[in-house]
Amino acid sequence: MVSVRRLDWVLLLSVLALVALSALLVWSATAHRVDLTGGDSTAYLRKQLVNIGIGLVLLAAVTVCDHRWVRIVAPFVYLTSLAGLVLVLTMGSTINGSRSWLRLAGMSVQPSELAKLAVVVGMALVLAERSEGRWRRRVGSVDVLLMLLVAGVPAVLILLQPDLGTMLVLSATVFGVLAVSGARRRWLVLVLASATALAVAGLAGGVLKAYQVDRFLAFVNPDLDPRGAGYNVEQARIAIGNGGLLGQGLFHGSQTRAGFVPEQQTDFVFTVAGEELGLVGAGLLILLLSVVIWRALVIARRAEDVFGRVAAAGIACWFGFQAFQNIGMCLGIMPVTGVPLPFVSYGGSSLFAGMLAVGLLQNIHVRSQARSYVAPLAERRVLVGR
Repeated sequence: MVSVRRLDWVLLLSVLALVALSALLVWSATAHRVDLTGGDSTAYLRKQLVNIGIGLVLLAAVTVCDHRWVRIVAPFVYLTSLAGLVLVLTMGSTINGSRSWLRLAGMSVQPSELAKLAVVVGMALVLAERSEGRWRRRVGSVDVLLMLLVAGVPAVLILLQPDLGTMLVLSATVFGVLAVSGARRRWLVLVLASATALAVAGLAGGVLKAYQVDRFLAFVNPDLDPRGAGYNVEQARIAIGNGGLLGQGLFHGSQTRAGFVPEQQTDFVFTVAGEELGLVGAGLLILLLSVVIWRALVIARRAEDVFGRVAAAGIACWFGFQAFQNIGMCLGIMPVTGVPLPFVSYGGSSLFAGMLAVGLLQNIHVRSQARSYVAPLAERRVLVGR
């Protein structure tokens, strides 16, 4: 049984604050949208509360799970995510130009969200299995190639959807995992060069959809198509600018009430915080996300095993880049790619993956705490025996 005192309460309370903000912001973004709610102003709020409840159950389940089972189940999670990505390509639904969704029991599921966690856990497991019991600690070429293979298979499947936003987040996460694992610098340079080459080839070879290319062009030149590809960013900037220091008040944002910002409850939920809670509220949201990332890095540093260290650092990279990408596209400093804001955007897939990741962080932290307690106790027993 996991001792409540050994939990990372700073991490847990930050996540709870984020999901509470999520419920409020999603509710505000949809309450006045009759076209979305059919006249029921609390429809999206109730759905998000259900998502949060399921997410908390998943978090608790992974937290209390024996760490040995976490490693045993990891390959199953990875294979399940691959199966989901394959099913998406064969029988998935196309939403916003990307074939990324599966309809299951009346719900839309996005397997690429689970793939982010699966890749982090898979890479950590490969490195842990190959490094434990060896006298050398340097990560060799075979280790790196195996980790890249683990990441490469889902990456190709995601690229075929095509889901550019998830691909960017996954690429940044893989780079972070390799850097933390101790891979040689030349491998990091090679990964960056390969990613750049693939991006150029994708643009030149027509892999990306026309609307995705238009988004990049609009990012480079926002005035190119203000009523088309650049519309989302323009409206997002106006909404955030309207907020000022303290905001216009929850449920009172003019852009939000009028529904000028597309996909505001999902990809552009940060604009609700900027407009209605102002710089102070948006800053608090960013601070909470920063605390989650900071605690993940602390847990990675304190982890006493390779699996825990690499997995926690990978989760930190994943949350960090995805949050930067989402908030950056709302501010116009990153291209629009359609990635959700961790723990805040409406939807189950992203929230479930994030909660599972936090549960894994808690599991790693509790195990590290237990070891740090047992070691001094054993030392005291030895001294008494003498």
